[in-house]
Amino acid sequence: MVDDERWKARFRAARMSLPGWAHDAPHRSTYRSNVTGTWEIYAWDRTTGMRRQVTDRPNGTWMGGVDPTGEWIWWFADTDGDEFGIWRRTPFDLPATTEDSEEGRSSDGDAAAEDGSVPAVPGLEPSYPSGLAVGSSGLAVVGRTTEGGTSIHLCRPGAEPEVLYEHEEDAHVAALSRDETLIAIGHSEHGDSRHMALRVVRPDGTTVADLWDGPGKGVYGAGFSPVSGDSRLLVNHERRGKEELLIWDPVENTEQEIVLDLPGEIGADWYPDGSALLVSHSHEARDELYRYDLDSAELSRIDTPRGVIGGAGARPDGTVEFFWSSSAEPPVIRSTSGEVVLTPPGPAAPPSVPVEDAWVDGPGGRIHALISRPAEGDAPFPTVFDIHGGPTAQDQDSFVPSTAAWVDHGFAVVRVNYRGSTGYGSEWRDAIEGRVGLTELEDIKAVRDWAVSSGLADPARLVLTGGSWGGFLTLLGIGTQPDDWTVAVAAVPVADYVAAYEDEMEGLQAFDRSLFGGSPDDVPERYKESSPITYVERVKAPVLILAGENDPRCPIRQIDNYLERLAELGRPHDVYRYDAGHGSLVVEERIKQMEAEISFARKHLGLA
Repeated sequence: MVDDERWKARFRAARMSLPGWAHDAPHRSTYRSNVTGTWEIYAWDRTTGMRRQVTDRPNGTWMGGVDPTGEWIWWFADTDGDEFGIWRRTPFDLPATTEDSEEGRSSDGDAAAEDGSVPAVPGLEPSYPSGLAVGSSGLAVVGRTTEGGTSIHLCRPGAEPEVLYEHEEDAHVAALSRDETLIAIGHSEHGDSRHMALRVVRPDGTTVADLWDGPGKGVYGAGFSPVSGDSRLLVNHERRGKEELLIWDPVENTEQEIVLDLPGEIGADWYPDGSALLVSHSHEARDELYRYDLDSAELSRIDTPRGVIGGAGARPDGTVEFFWSSSAEPPVIRSTSGEVVLTPPGPAAPPSVPVEDAWVDGPGGRIHALISRPAEGDAPFPTVFDIHGGPTAQDQDSFVPSTAAWVDHGFAVVRVNYRGSTGYGSEWRDAIEGRVGLTELEDIKAVRDWAVSSGLADPARLVLTGGSWGGFLTLLGIGTQPDDWTVAVAAVPVADYVAAYEDEMEGLQAFDRSLFGGSPDDVPERYKESSPITYVERVKAPVLILAGENDPRCPIRQIDNYLERLAELGRPHDVYRYDAGHGSLVVEERIKQMEAEISFARKHLGLA
């Protein structure tokens, strides 16, 4: 018998994100938590121990942080998960009442909401967010994406926003220097938003310098030095076929490549005094942390358990705080001081099974897959192939309640880091360009065939599932590989690629043009070849589709198009609609969706 309370408890267990803190007041932090059952933004004063909930919205709040002074918390206010909205700000120390002698007006003349928040930048209309940087003086640099492209605005306290940059192609705010004299902008004026360039400008819009490594090699700003007057910018590059580091000084026109003898991909952030880097090393679905001293070039490993680091930051006292989990153990926020930084209230999530690594030869090279086996029972198991989204993402040895839920119900779970995934070099990530979806499915099929031949998976009970890009691959897979899959569960998928392109948010249109080599008008055959609706007549597997009514990434119309064709063809299918966007931030809603997925799979596999 399956213990329903056990798997649901993993979703309901309170969780917290790694706290971020104010540069000038590092005792003031913000974090996300689902302690109320919905993900919201929280404030934490480390000196007094005060914690308070900042946002409280029906469908939750995901984006937020504290400004460098520690006086204001900025958060993004969209409508029911549609990702279209404005930035608001709330005092870190919320007054006892938001009303005053001028009937609830804030000091800058904006109407204060019941939660004490005001529009952070009056005069900026709603948009999709495209980066935010806030300085200690109150200066803000705000990125916006609309149907006309991207615009970046310089927003001085008490003044009208000024357009700093605009272009029809995708761009974003990358960084603001500590002294607020330099702004880094990531852009794709060359037409490829998957491999971006960098431009550093002054507040008056004049260009200081440009950095671009040419076609197929992106550069990404990771933050200016935290020291005022220091113009060094930390940059991620891929000059040698994987993510590495360099320090670029656009004012002095110098570059310092940092070459580390580590096999995987590298990211980093600054230590607070600018003398060292906190290096994150990702290799074969696990992470490590290092300290790199910029003067001595000494690399020192920081002791962390085997698993995944979901974020890390160096405190002013030199300690490092990090968010850690593994497939078997739920998340914990730790410090190199040996302390647990934050402990959520209530019972901890029940543990799950450890993950196993599998390497499978595929048409494009060795494929890394992660295997979770039920604690009881014998192989071959009914098996779920849970395909990650992105596609620029990867499955890792981290705690995933949905994976654990499938395992609790007697399923083996296989997760595939197909070509297109990050973590295995630039060539692996970019191999899907021009042949989108079909390349990934070659790798998924290779692992599927291995799982069957090895005796792990029952070929008559194979579930193909995934969300977002994983949902797209699920629908494309049951159309192009109809004899390989028994049941399909696709959450927030791309189902009709041309209609999706027409309706999706503008940044994703640029992403698609980079993947396909143009728009549907430019390369119609490529979109047709990669669109699940092209193959809908070949579908044999019963399919469940979960769809957000307000989803800007995989919009509802193109899903309805696919569902209508399934109905016309008489194919067995079901749909689960919910009133949110590209996923839900409400815990009980996620449990309902998980129940629907498992019930559908068990019913059509004869396990119910």
